Amino acid sequence: MERSKIRQVGAERRPGRGATSNFAGRFEAYVTEDCDDGWEKQEEKPLRTHVSIESPRSIITRNTSPDLPFDRSINPYRGCEHGCIYCFARPTHAYLGYSPGLDFETRLISRPNAPERLASELARKAYSPAPIAIGTNTDPYQPIERQYRVMRGILTVLLAHRHPVTIVTKGTLIERDLDLLSEMAARNLVHVGVSLTTLDAKISRRMEPRVPAPARRLKSIEALARAGIPTRVMVAPIVPALTDHELESILSESQSAGAKAANYILLRLPGEVGPLFQDWLEEAFPDRANRVMSRMREMRGGENYRADFGRRMIGQGEFSRLLAHRFKVAIRRLGLLQDLPPLECTQFRVPPKAGDQLSLF
Repeated sequence: MERSKIRQVGAERRPGRGATSNFAGRFEAYVTEDCDDGWEKQEEKPLRTHVSIESPRSIITRNTSPDLPFDRSINPYRGCEHGCIYCFARPTHAYLGYSPGLDFETRLISRPNAPERLASELARKAYSPAPIAIGTNTDPYQPIERQYRVMRGILTVLLAHRHPVTIVTKGTLIERDLDLLSEMAARNLVHVGVSLTTLDAKISRRMEPRVPAPARRLKSIEALARAGIPTRVMVAPIVPALTDHELESILSESQSAGAKAANYILLRLPGEVGPLFQDWLEEAFPDRANRVMSRMREMRGGENYRADFGRRMIGQGEFSRLLAHRFKVAIRRLGLLQDLPPLECTQFRVPPKAGDQLSLF
């Protein structure tokens, strides 16, 4: 998408949103542009969040990516109201006929039948258990979870089946489910990763406008740790020349809050995320926009982004190597692990249904 063709949306219509534009998805046949036809325009109202309902026939998504530590995942929602401008999941909205820009934050899709579909898929004779990753695309604890409770339904099914799960979130709503999570943790069935991009509340509010403040996310780490739930801090994404200097302080604060492990991921700008991020950067931090993108290209082989397996998460070049060294030194000093102990898969079972023959043993 050429940045010159991006359709900007006035700031008065997007309070609390991350993207600055709402261009058509790459699969759309037509592109609309604003033009002055000489008539007085009516005042446009601020963008509101709309939620549609989807009933998927299957809920577990498989992948074979060599640099991902899981082979299956679940997405309770499509789109994310958190509005993180850097979200690498934005391009997936184009497959739905929506814009990866403001549509991604305002036109959301809930999957309320996900728990039912999950129970059905876990009951298949050919199913073999392995940890399911949740939150690797869009956040399962974004604000609409408070109403739709899809994630809580999924956890209820996983607990009943004694099935392992890993969760990644920025949402403090996860504390609502401590009862389920603590029971799963007692059986070694759950790991949680809390994503923390910066400790600066002002930067956070601009970059991830509807995400709980950094200090509040540290409180979530404390709550999870007190409940006995193995928790890692995910310093993700690291934005060079904007947040990279905070790496050690984020790790230190998270360790003090109770995190047992840590990892980091470099900013990724696939597809439409690149122009969206650059437009946001020039509006939010014009004094350092050139420096950020220059550093990004330095770490991406001269391009804004490269999707090479093994490098897409950490980059390449001297700055990338320095970042990796700083991370290793910091976690060694703080006693943080890079990997939490493996989850338990041998407890998996399919609960009996009403009318089923009960086992004698």
